[in-house]
Amino acid sequence: MLGDFFRRRMSVIAATLFLGLGLLWGLTGAEAQTIKIGVINSYSGFVAQAADEMQKGIDLYVKLHEKDLPAGIKVELIKRDDTSSPEVGKRLAQELITRDQVQILTGIILSPVAAAVAPLTAEAKIPLVLTNAAGVSLTRLSPYIVRTSFTLWQECDPIGKWAAEQGWKTAYTEVTDFIAGHDSEGAFIKGFTDGGGKIIDSVRYPMQNPDFVPFVQRVKDAKPDVAFLWVPAQTQATAMMNAVRDLGVREAGIHIVSAQDLLPDEELQKMGDTPLGLITAGNYSTAAQRPANQAFLAAWTKEYGDQSIPDFFSVGGWDGMAAIFDLIKQTKGKFTGDEAMAFLSHWKNPDSPRGPIEIDPNTRDIVQNIYIREVKKVDGKLANVEIATIPMVKDPWKELNPPK
Repeated sequence: MLGDFFRRRMSVIAATLFLGLGLLWGLTGAEAQTIKIGVINSYSGFVAQAADEMQKGIDLYVKLHEKDLPAGIKVELIKRDDTSSPEVGKRLAQELITRDQVQILTGIILSPVAAAVAPLTAEAKIPLVLTNAAGVSLTRLSPYIVRTSFTLWQECDPIGKWAAEQGWKTAYTEVTDFIAGHDSEGAFIKGFTDGGGKIIDSVRYPMQNPDFVPFVQRVKDAKPDVAFLWVPAQTQATAMMNAVRDLGVREAGIHIVSAQDLLPDEELQKMGDTPLGLITAGNYSTAAQRPANQAFLAAWTKEYGDQSIPDFFSVGGWDGMAAIFDLIKQTKGKFTGDEAMAFLSHWKNPDSPRGPIEIDPNTRDIVQNIYIREVKKVDGKLANVEIATIPMVKDPWKELNPPK
C-alpha cells in the first residue's frame, strides 16, 4: 500500500515536471520565432555619413517598437557593409539570402547598389524595402521591391517648375555623375523647360572626392538666372556650398536651387550663412512642427544626444522599419515573399515624421508631400523651413513613362 502511494506520488511529480518542461519548451519556441532582416548599408565609402544617419533611424525604430510586436516574436537585424560598391552589395545580398536565410532585405543608400541587388530579390522572392536609394526606375527592376524614401523626380521636377515660376529664364545644371544625379538633372530640366525656361548647359562631376571649384566657376562664367546644383548630401554638400561662397556666385546675381540633398539638416550648421534664403524641395525637415515629427525628434535626442541631428536619410530608415513592423504585426510573423509584397504595396502611414505617406500599389513607390523649403534662422540656427506644400506627389517619371 505504501508502495502504491509512492508510485502515485512519483507519477504526479513526473507529470508535473513534464508539464513544466512542456511549458518551458513552448515559451522557448515562441521566443525563438525570430524575423531575420538583412540590412545592406554603406557603413564605409563616400556615403558612410549618410549610411550612419539612415542606420540610426532604423535602429531607433526597432528599439522603441519591438515591444509592439506579437508575443514571442522578435527581429534580428543582420547588418552588412556594401562599402559603397555595387559588386559588394550584390555579393552580400546573395549571402544574406542563401546563407543567413533572411526573410526581408532593407536599407541601401546608393541606387547602383540597389540596381545590382534587384535581380536577386526576384529570383529568391525576397522583399526589399528600400529606405533610401532614389533611382527612379529601381522598383521596375524587380516585383519584390518597395520604396519608403523618395525619388529625385518627386523633388526635382517641382523645384524646376518653381524656378520657372519665379520668372527666371535661363538655367545651368551640375550634378554628380551617377543614377541619382542623372535623375535629378532630367527632372529639373523637364520642370524648368515645361515652365518656359531654357537650359544653357549641363555638367556632371565625379562621384568621389570632386573639386567643385572649377565646376562652380563655369556656372559663374555662364551667368544663368538660376543654377541647379545636386550632390549626394553630407560632406559634399558642405564642400559645394563652400565653393559657392568662395566664388561669390550668389553675389553675382545667380540664384541656386536644388533637392534636399544640397542642404541636409545635419550639415546646415557647418555652412555659415551662405545657405540663407536658398530654396530646395524635399520630403522632410527637422524644422517641421508636425506632432509626429516633434515626437520623433524628442526620441532621437534622447537616444543620440542633442549634438546629433537627423535628416531625410534617418526618416527613410525609420519609415522603412515602420512598414516592416506593420507587416509582422499583421501576419503575426508568418508570411511568404508574395504575401509580404501584397501587404507592403498597399501600406500607409498617416503619421510619419514627414507627414502622410503611402505606397502606390501600381508602382510600389512612395506617395508623399513634397515641401518647398527656405533656409531661415530659427532660434539662431539655420533651418529648412517649409514654406509651401505640394500634397501627395506620385513619382512623375512613372507617370510620364508607363510600363510598355
